[in-house]
Amino acid sequence: MKKLKRSSRLVDMTYFLLQHPHEVISLTHFSERYQAAKSSISEDLVIIKEMFEDEGYGALLTIPGASGGVKFMPRMKKEEAETLVHQLVLDLNRPERILPGGYLYMMDVLGNPKLLHEVGRLFAAALVDKEIDAVMTVATKGIPLAYAVGQHLGVPVSIVRRDHRITEGSMVSINYASGSSDRIQTMTLARRSLAPGSNVFIVDDFMKAGGTIRGMVDLLAEFEAKLVGVGVLVEAAGVTERLVEDYLSLTKLTNVNVRERQIELLSGNILDRLE
Repeated sequence: MKKLKRSSRLVDMTYFLLQHPHEVISLTHFSERYQAAKSSISEDLVIIKEMFEDEGYGALLTIPGASGGVKFMPRMKKEEAETLVHQLVLDLNRPERILPGGYLYMMDVLGNPKLLHEVGRLFAAALVDKEIDAVMTVATKGIPLAYAVGQHLGVPVSIVRRDHRITEGSMVSINYASGSSDRIQTMTLARRSLAPGSNVFIVDDFMKAGGTIRGMVDLLAEFEAKLVGVGVLVEAAGVTERLVEDYLSLTKLTNVNVRERQIELLSGNILDRLE
């Protein structure tokens, strides 16, 4: 890259950090990228750090040592998070979304890149103190949500499927009990999709009894991986026996009457987990 003026360097450096969350970037990297002295780079990073913190974009941490540098950690202000969740509640709280079985139509939400970008940032903000190596979800509706979260955590996504695909090579399969129907079903994950011993955050679009998520948790054991947390876009309230105890939810479906076409959603518990 050609030598840049300081104003241009600040813009490019800010963009670079936003595109590489949770990644340690050395001062040497920036110094060589911009053909600038490390002292100048350090001064630039102080300016960016103050801007990130003042505007609530996140924190810029200094990592000491020979292999150190700086690391951007996405965050979200409580007021901004409340506005996002409130908008989600308003958007989802419409009777025409009700589907048979008390589920909600959410494909328009899951297909909204701008909205999911912010949802991913919110989950990342709630997980700022966690060490995460991968995000896991089950095909298909959880995929866009998982990629949004993975982008802000700077980690890959592992996609669990209910069928075997020859293009994914060797697979690990388990049987699990669906929490809502008590039926035995199968889920699979490609062996190359998840490194053994990984710290994993599981996400899904909707959780009723939690059978599918419980199945993914059991699947982690086959990879000797560790569950770090669970996140859902919508949780169903009033479930007598939930198979998942600790989780983050953006919204909570408290009442749905398919016959009367009545629905009520509230904010989930994720706002309580923000600093």
